Amino acid sequence: MPPIPLLISAGEASGDMYAARLATALQERMDVALFGMGGPQMRAAGVHVITDYSEVSVVGITEILGHLPSLLRAMRRLVSEAERRKPPFAILTDFPGFHLRLARKLRSLGVRNIYYICPQFWAWRPWRVRVVRRRFAEALCIFPFEEAFFGNAGVPTKFIGHPLVGAVRATQTREDFCRRHNLDLARPIVTILPGSRHAELAQHMLVIREACRRIHEQSHAQFVIAAAAHSNMGELQTGWNAALRVRVVENQTYNALAAADAAIVSSGTATVEAALLNVPMVVIYRVTPLTALLVKPLVRMSFFSMVNLIAERRVVPELIQKDFTPSKVAEEVLRLLSDPRAREDLRSGLAEVRHRLGPPGAVDRAADAIVALLSGVAGNA
Repeated sequence: MPPIPLLISAGEASGDMYAARLATALQERMDVALFGMGGPQMRAAGVHVITDYSEVSVVGITEILGHLPSLLRAMRRLVSEAERRKPPFAILTDFPGFHLRLARKLRSLGVRNIYYICPQFWAWRPWRVRVVRRRFAEALCIFPFEEAFFGNAGVPTKFIGHPLVGAVRATQTREDFCRRHNLDLARPIVTILPGSRHAELAQHMLVIREACRRIHEQSHAQFVIAAAAHSNMGELQTGWNAALRVRVVENQTYNALAAADAAIVSSGTATVEAALLNVPMVVIYRVTPLTALLVKPLVRMSFFSMVNLIAERRVVPELIQKDFTPSKVAEEVLRLLSDPRAREDLRSGLAEVRHRLGPPGAVDRAADAIVALLSGVAGNA
């Protein structure tokens, strides 16, 4: 009997990671042929990537306009391949602006859609949950409060927990990390996760570089930039004050965070990774002024960062849009470096966040839920 074709899709670096782990778990359970949109981690997990997520990974309403041709091209490739292979299910990972439209097209082909890592409609545009109800057979939620949100809207829902729980760990001690990257063990380390998209780096790096100059003046800190997949190394390495000790590391994010005394983290999945590693952090983010103006009426939450949303209170400082300035970033980081009580208070909040993320094994639970759906289809055939 030939393997069961399944479409699996991710539109950014974090989604590529989550989908790759799910792909591995599915292949351990069933004979499946996985294809779709993704990146290097999905390829390594055995997924036939027919369009790379780097073609569609953009952020912001105004930024999307310039990428419409590549977005439409990726959509056509996926739909065409689904028509050819006829998968019973498509597993779509977050990235709602693209995946909700893809789900509509796939549903018209008779493909049933599964949402893996549900979009955060509880935080903004909550009315769009109705679209999920119409187009998806099941939603696999990673936060406990999402189960009620999607379930109350009539979406068949399972809470699986967060896939990063149990998977985020350092492989080097601080001493080994410093030795490998020629860092001074006696001086503070500030680790920077500036974002993975070009648009994020364009908005963030100028402010980060000036903030780090100010931090160094008062603390003699050294700086480590954890580069994401597809990052432009030139954007990360150039423009720094010559007096600063700056290291750019690749494929070392968890070790770089674990070695840090404090971190500057772009809002998103990286904040959850830092929380799991118990790293005091300052969360930053900025989009273009026009995008911010268009999005503001749609936001329904008091907080922006995932850590604070999970805790339902301010655990980590958020410097978003106009608050994201060199002086404010430097002030918050220096407070964490100089005040042990501030660090401990923040870590206490991070412990609460970790508790709310659920137990390890989320990817296995997601794979089991999808296998159960596949088995149901096979049983009715």
